[in-house]
Amino acid sequence: MSALESRLPVTLFTGQWADLPFEEVARLAAEWGYDGLEIAASGDHLDLKRADEDHAYLQSRLDILDAHGLTVHAISNHLTGQAVCDDPIDFRHQAILRPYTWGDGDPEGVRQRAAEDMKRAARVARKLGVDTVVGFTGSSIWPYVAMFPPVPAEVIEAGFEDFAARWNPILDVFDAEGVRYAHEVHPGEIAYDYWSSVRTLEAIGHREAFGFNWDPSHMMWQNIDPVGFIWDFKDRIYHVDCKDTRMRPHNGRAGVMGSHLPWGDPRRGWDFVSTGHGDVPWEDSFRALSAIGYTGPISIEWEDAGMDRLHGAKEAVGYIRGLLWNLPSASFDSAFSNQ
Repeated sequence: MSALESRLPVTLFTGQWADLPFEEVARLAAEWGYDGLEIAASGDHLDLKRADEDHAYLQSRLDILDAHGLTVHAISNHLTGQAVCDDPIDFRHQAILRPYTWGDGDPEGVRQRAAEDMKRAARVARKLGVDTVVGFTGSSIWPYVAMFPPVPAEVIEAGFEDFAARWNPILDVFDAEGVRYAHEVHPGEIAYDYWSSVRTLEAIGHREAFGFNWDPSHMMWQNIDPVGFIWDFKDRIYHVDCKDTRMRPHNGRAGVMGSHLPWGDPRRGWDFVSTGHGDVPWEDSFRALSAIGYTGPISIEWEDAGMDRLHGAKEAVGYIRGLLWNLPSASFDSAFSNQ
């Protein structure tokens, strides 16, 4: 048994399954051989307001897991996190937020209620016995990513200051609960690539409550080395999501911005695929995770427009388990000593 396989649970992220009842997702995950779930605060899977206020409801989530021999190792509040810093707040957010967060739709009110729900996520995580919440942050400066028309440096700096002002009070609650926030580095967020991740940590004084959810899929199409990211941010890898990406031949037509083409359109030049079917260097990545001493869950985020999910999710857990099993138990420090 490899060093990773001996200690890391393999979980299923439920965000892409929110159309199914939580109990059904738990049943499927158990049948496929998952150890547990990364529970998304979506659908009927986890209503954070109910969970924070109603012990019976919270216990019902744990009872469902117990009935299927599953555990919970992290919860996700991606959708609410998006609204904390975003500007503008509009119809897109109404479509992804719970009614109690959207309220009357007043933008600043939405941001404030989203911030309160992120604090709620920390409290619920602690009640569930979980020490990690995964999610997004939103960003007031993402609309300026093309940097044209020209954007003054002080506008970008103000965006990072806005992030710090909104997230530091949230992280205070995380600290009080002994819970960490694992931000998913992703387009649309305050930290979306390597250097924006560096600047994000600087904005909040490198406080320990804030780290990263390592999901290599978006790094690949941005030409960011996902293995190097693990090593350079080794003290901030708080959670791992496995989502694969395939870079397709583009014949000089496709660019990383996607051309406003819909997901799954082959003209985009890249797409999400079932784990193990794409170009993510999984073995090198897991060797790096072993070298930095990562001990959290390996969570599979299934997303493949070209494969039936009931097949793909089962196949993905088999692929990851096989990869973990075959990794040697020896230290891999030497492989990264020159990075």
